[in-house]
Amino acid sequence: MHPTIVINVVGLTPSLIGPHTPNLARLASVGGCRPLNTVTPAVTCSAQATFVTGLAPGGHGIVGNGWLFRDLMEVWLWRQSNKLVAGERIWDAAKARNPAFTCANMFWWYAMAASTDIAVTPRPIYKADGRKLPDCYADPPELREELTSKLGAFPLFRFWGPATTIASSRWIADAAKYVIATRDPTLTLVYLPHLDYGLQRLGPDHPEIRKDLTELDAVAGDLIATAQASGRRVIVLSEYGIVPVNRPIHINRALRAAGLLAVRVEDGGEILDIPRSRAFAVADHQVAHVYVRDPGDVAEVRAILERVDGISDILDRAQQEPWQLGHERSGELVAVADPDAWFTYYYWLDDDRAPDFARTVDIHKKPGYDPAELFIDPAIRWPKLALGWRLLRKSLGFRTLMDVIPLDATLVRGSHGRADTPKEHGPVFLSSEPHLVPEGVVDATDVKGLMLAHIFEP
Repeated sequence: MHPTIVINVVGLTPSLIGPHTPNLARLASVGGCRPLNTVTPAVTCSAQATFVTGLAPGGHGIVGNGWLFRDLMEVWLWRQSNKLVAGERIWDAAKARNPAFTCANMFWWYAMAASTDIAVTPRPIYKADGRKLPDCYADPPELREELTSKLGAFPLFRFWGPATTIASSRWIADAAKYVIATRDPTLTLVYLPHLDYGLQRLGPDHPEIRKDLTELDAVAGDLIATAQASGRRVIVLSEYGIVPVNRPIHINRALRAAGLLAVRVEDGGEILDIPRSRAFAVADHQVAHVYVRDPGDVAEVRAILERVDGISDILDRAQQEPWQLGHERSGELVAVADPDAWFTYYYWLDDDRAPDFARTVDIHKKPGYDPAELFIDPAIRWPKLALGWRLLRKSLGFRTLMDVIPLDATLVRGSHGRADTPKEHGPVFLSSEPHLVPEGVVDATDVKGLMLAHIFEP
């Protein structure tokens, strides 16, 4: 077996590989840079599940970063159990070929309850008094203590939110280096999300992205050098490319205006009332699953969505099959945004009626993805002072709402989710072993087989 590392550089595209990424450009020149044909929806959880199973979302069941759990009538995003994924995982396939094979999952999604030998994933500590403390989950559990002792606590607030920096990707890379040195896994899967932040905030053509590229390339280059020094083969890939956007689509507001989406009022804020809603959407970047309670309403909902500006495709159950998205977890309809547009989860009609969590970073309470969590509300005149005051109150034990996130979706300048992005903005597949990579486009469903080839082929 040939030890192999697979580095997931989120948002990496051909147009971003160049003078500001000398380490990645060197790997591309040695092994070649292939375009990667991603899945619909082109989002983290769906794409990663395809990479490790070789199945499209309609096969493995991860139809987005979240969906409606119909038996609970609740929308859940960013679940962590690997039991949600169907299909044979790469680590099980490799172990069947050679029982000595081992796998370390360093922050790829659905890491918990998986049959990998090593796993590390974000896992905050939620205290009863409302505090959220940075932490991670590790298997074996002693690895968490080792990493925390060596690297400090996982920098959760640098991993997502308005304070994101290269620190989270650097921590993950350093943790991967430690695992390689102490556990020597055959396959190491590493997630480096840093580019994702600036690309969504600013768009892929903004000049400030150069700084993010330089920072990410330094971290990735160090990890690649460490891996190759230990005799590892190297794959670098991305799940999706991010495209410029300038139009948020408030799909749930359209459904509410039509009398199909219901809310209930809690302490002055409006909460999506799923059991009473005839239709609502789980927005996920450029793709939205639209759940329709009564099959007889599907035609009416489609007609409403056809009048919403910015929606390019509306797929019913039969139409989802060619997109390889047909699954019981999918919405009765799936809406796809125009290339320059994306879906918000917003369902309130008046910002004064928005729920309290709307202005906070809260990926579990919001019934859809919210990239506005990457910003501090520009209406806050002294943002550092505002943050400092709230953090001080929290540190003193007071219940404090970190309500600094804007409700202005027009701030977002980059998005993803469509699989048909232009080549320059599409995902990539790089390898240190050019003889193991086919010419032409690499399909996302082929990545599992290519990883196995890197491990087992001469």
